[in-house]
Amino acid sequence: MRGREQKANPVNNTSPLEKALALALELTPGERILLIERIAASVEGDMPAPTAVKEQSEEHWGQSILRLLDEIGPIELVDPEIEDPVEWVKAQRKKEADRLKPYWNGEA
Repeated sequence: MRGREQKANPVNNTSPLEKALALALELTPGERILLIERIAASVEGDMPAPTAVKEQSEEHWGQSILRLLDEIGPIELVDPEIEDPVEWVKAQRKKEADRLKPYWNGEA
């Protein structure tokens, strides 16, 4: 412990882990880092090898979206007769304004 005083342990029947931790906490920060590195290296061989990363799906993401849309089935379009997108948006805004007009005028 390099000239430092060792703290007295009041409990003599501590576990080996607690004793090792008490000793490790007496080390300098640099020594603690080295200890951590050595412990991690010693455990590395005991750990199971990481499983291979799942191969990328054979299906392209666009194909999966199309499959999902097919599963959902057809959707009901609102005002499909309006082909111009700008006119379609104007029509939807007018419908919403007409629906909310009683609330705006205080009639609802």
